[in-house]
Amino acid sequence: MAVAFQGEPGAYSEQAAFGYFGPVETLPCESFDDVFAAVTAGVCESGLIPIENSLAGSIHQNYDLLLKNNLFIVGEYYLRVRHCLIALPGVVKSEIRKVISHPQALSQCSGYLKDLGVKAEPVYDTAGSVKMLKASAERTTAAIASFRAAELYGMQILQEGIEDNSENFTRFLAIASKPVGPRLGAKTSIVFTLKNQPGALFKALSVFALRDIDLTKIESRPLAGTPWNYLFYVDFAGDQEDETVKRALSHLDEYAIMLRVLGSYSRVLVM
Repeated sequence: MAVAFQGEPGAYSEQAAFGYFGPVETLPCESFDDVFAAVTAGVCESGLIPIENSLAGSIHQNYDLLLKNNLFIVGEYYLRVRHCLIALPGVVKSEIRKVISHPQALSQCSGYLKDLGVKAEPVYDTAGSVKMLKASAERTTAAIASFRAAELYGMQILQEGIEDNSENFTRFLAIASKPVGPRLGAKTSIVFTLKNQPGALFKALSVFALRDIDLTKIESRPLAGTPWNYLFYVDFAGDQEDETVKRALSHLDEYAIMLRVLGSYSRVLVM
């Protein structure tokens, strides 16, 4: 099996891929679009994409790509993100004047960096920042990335767990060209649009409430080309093959202009 992910080797997405799939071959991709393209073209059997972070919120681009591409969500994985301060071998923390990393990683460590008294400079990727640092050999610069990124590039970890909030989790979705079969303890993801009229969303969501179906997430995104109209992405407990879920989706279809099931997959419970 080959799994596509966005970023350089050692990225958190690759770490999540190993955590979800086990020891697999991975394909680093420059962008999320490239991840979807690799799976669509059959270059990889699966892809793993981040969809939301417990601190930073949703990755909206990937919601749009789920709708744009004819792929299915086949699983989910939660990764505890633990940031490391990484430098060239032999460097001590007092030498550091600048820290580079992905903007989200810098934001999640902003308090630590302020106390350290260094300049923060955003770059394209966490693992990529370690790769850049190794190439530049700048002793006064450090990077923020994963433990594995430091190992891969032969760099030194000055400190682990530098994130300001320890409750830092990223939820990833596994995507594939074919859906998975029915399973117990499932979660289903759907996307739909509604007429812009009073009570439309209330009626749409009531089809789940009437059947005691637990909604685990709802996300709205602008509908491209139609200002002030929206797509609604909803996750709920249950498999699309369950009779109760089938009736709910059939009921929702009466209100929805467009309704698409993105996939049913094993639900991961995070406390």
